[in-house]
Amino acid sequence: MPRAVRPRPPVLRALGRLDPPEEIELRGQRHVRIDIYKHDSWAATARYRGPQRDVVCKFNRAQPIFILPMTWLGRWLAARERAMLNRLAGVRGIPEECGPVTSAGRLLKNAVAHEYIPGRPLAAHDWPGDKFFQDLLGILEQLHARGIAYVDLHKRENIVRGKDGCPYLIDFQVCFGLWSRWLRHVPPLPSILRALQHLDMYCLSKHERRHRPHAAVLFTGSISRPWWINVHRFFGVPLRRLRRRLLVALRIRTGRGRVASELYAEDAFRIQPRSA
Repeated sequence: MPRAVRPRPPVLRALGRLDPPEEIELRGQRHVRIDIYKHDSWAATARYRGPQRDVVCKFNRAQPIFILPMTWLGRWLAARERAMLNRLAGVRGIPEECGPVTSAGRLLKNAVAHEYIPGRPLAAHDWPGDKFFQDLLGILEQLHARGIAYVDLHKRENIVRGKDGCPYLIDFQVCFGLWSRWLRHVPPLPSILRALQHLDMYCLSKHERRHRPHAAVLFTGSISRPWWINVHRFFGVPLRRLRRRLLVALRIRTGRGRVASELYAEDAFRIQPRSA
């Protein structure tokens, strides 16, 4: 009989013992929580319904790590992601930022909200068609033209397959941007940006090969794997395994420690795969 799991302790939850507020206000309109997508160590993300549309709101870390305050980090992450969304305003495939988030009359500086995209995360079995990846390439090209690297494209759950069949990108927490003119001339920042933009294209080519195995790739020539990925894997894979073992030891996860085994798993991992 499999061992039962238990909820994360407060120190491993972005909002501690709290959940995202049941109601928020955006631009003078009341929005009511209808679902919690995830609540991990860095952020809690929930969907809200308003009078005109649904929105997704992310509440970044506010819970201290033992005696270390983390409010500053949550506010910085929210401001950073909000800046990314505003920088990309008007790009098809990027959700619209929805303005300051308040709850019970209090401004939540650690929160950032954007429009809800009807659809579901790209699943491993999906065959979304040629146009899907052509459009996704177009989104990346526009990001890069605005001095931004997405960075997190290796996570398939960050690519939403909209009900309209088009691709959308969500979660801009770890993006890297150099849209200030003077920053583009400060070594080694331009080199870092180019390397991360190359990573975006490499990750896109991997997704394309997996979801279009019998078709020619969209790119001329192959996209080489960045050398530093091997360095990252050398250190990152053992740390990830250690983290998973710790979560299993704490009875937060079971088996091999994958996200889907948590009591309140992230929404992208709760969704059962469906045929395209």
